[in-house]
Amino acid sequence: MKITYDHDVDALYIRFKETTVTTKHVAEGIAADYDADGYLAGIEILDAIKRLGDPTVFKQIILEDIALVLQRNFTLVDAVTLSDACDGRHRPRGSAAASRR
Repeated sequence: MKITYDHDVDALYIRFKETTVTTKHVAEGIAADYDADGYLAGIEILDAIKRLGDPTVFKQIILEDIALVLQRNFTLVDAVTLSDACDGRHRPRGSAAASRR
C-alpha cells in the first residue's frame, strides 16, 4: 500500500496495488479505482485537508494489528507508527538499517 498527498492540489491517494484501473466517482471529490477483476485498487480524495478538518492528520499514520513478514530475516508484529519507522526511531533487529547504526 502506498499513501501519497499532493499539497498543491490538496489530493490524498491511497493505492492498494499497482495496476491498470477503472475509476468510479462515488461522491463529490471522491473516486474509487478498481482493477480488471473489480477489486478496489485505490481511493482518491480531493480537498483532503478541507474534508478531514485538520492538517496534522498527515503527520502520523498508525498501522494497527498488522503483522508484516519481510524477506530479510525479521518479522515486525508490533503496531508501529509510520513516522517512527521513517525518522529512524524504530529499527527492526536484523535489518540493514539496524546494522548501519
